[in-house]
Amino acid sequence: MILEVAMLQVKAGQEAAFEAAFAEAQAIISGMAGYVSHQLQRCLEVRGRYVLLVNWQTLEDHTVGFRSSAEYQGWKRLLHHFYEPLPTVEHFELVAGQTGGTA
Repeated sequence: MILEVAMLQVKAGQEAAFEAAFAEAQAIISGMAGYVSHQLQRCLEVRGRYVLLVNWQTLEDHTVGFRSSAEYQGWKRLLHHFYEPLPTVEHFELVAGQTGGTA
């Protein structure tokens, strides 16, 4: 499994509108092939900062399947105008021997 980590900075004063748009957009991503789960978390220290965590079965499920899909265009239309700057997106894999549970 691959973890996509997207650091999102939402334009000042647009947080509530972003969260409402994300509530709609999450239906898009959760219906994609290879999607496993996601979380959107709001930063406590920096207003307008969020982290989006998406688990995918493979890297290509995100980078090829989702990003080259018609559904991605709807995702972008709903969300991308909220960001300043555009998000930083990185992918991670679990280190061998780790379970992902609590310590």
